[in-house]
Amino acid sequence: MFRGAILPMGPFNISAAPLIGGASAVFATGAVAWGAIASRSQLFGHTIRHTGDSRTIALTFDDGPNPALTPNLLRVLEVNHVHATFFLIGSFVKKCPGVAQEIAACGHTIGNHTHTHRPLFWISRGQAADEIARCQDAIEETCGRRPMWMRPPFGIRGPHISSVVRQAGLKGVVMWSRSARDWKPRSVADTVQRLSHVRGGEIVLLHDGDCRRFPGDRHLTLAGLDYWLPMWKSAGLEFVTLDDIARHETPDT
Repeated sequence: MFRGAILPMGPFNISAAPLIGGASAVFATGAVAWGAIASRSQLFGHTIRHTGDSRTIALTFDDGPNPALTPNLLRVLEVNHVHATFFLIGSFVKKCPGVAQEIAACGHTIGNHTHTHRPLFWISRGQAADEIARCQDAIEETCGRRPMWMRPPFGIRGPHISSVVRQAGLKGVVMWSRSARDWKPRSVADTVQRLSHVRGGEIVLLHDGDCRRFPGDRHLTLAGLDYWLPMWKSAGLEFVTLDDIARHETPDT
């Protein structure tokens, strides 16, 4: 109804149509950017962000397997009787198959984090499908299991991702409700502080690998968990994987 309207501006008359059109474009661009990046966004399809049970937390690790850290992380998880979900990069699985096999042997859930960690928003549907399929194949050939969950690199989605994930035979896209931000340079104290905000019901984003380099230095992640795992258990929290969540109830978003 604004087409052709005139806004009075002192001695000037300015058509409102270009201004309104420009504002709409800015708003639409911002909405798409938020929908693609924000972990809580459901704009481009349903994602899983919580466990659905305030007595549990789900630890998830991205960008592995990493021979410089993952084996030590597995020992820490084992000592604390914790199972987690590992979202693996297919090309890294090819580089260190033994570490990927150890993750599987320890009973952890393995998810798809694409083959080369390319941001999926800026590539075609066919390229995204190829990234997911190659990662699926690398994990199945190495670990003898085909992942059922997918996490997009950098958490960035696009309008084509949900359907690509379904067509690949995966159950869903997994995001997070709490991030340790352990991909950024920081101190052990900072990492411990970030993890102090974890509450029951949350899916926590951590990193045992580094998508930018192989192998990667993720000692801060290990130090933070060394501190918090016993504390969380003492607080009565239980640890679940994405497979556990799916078996018991449909998680909320």
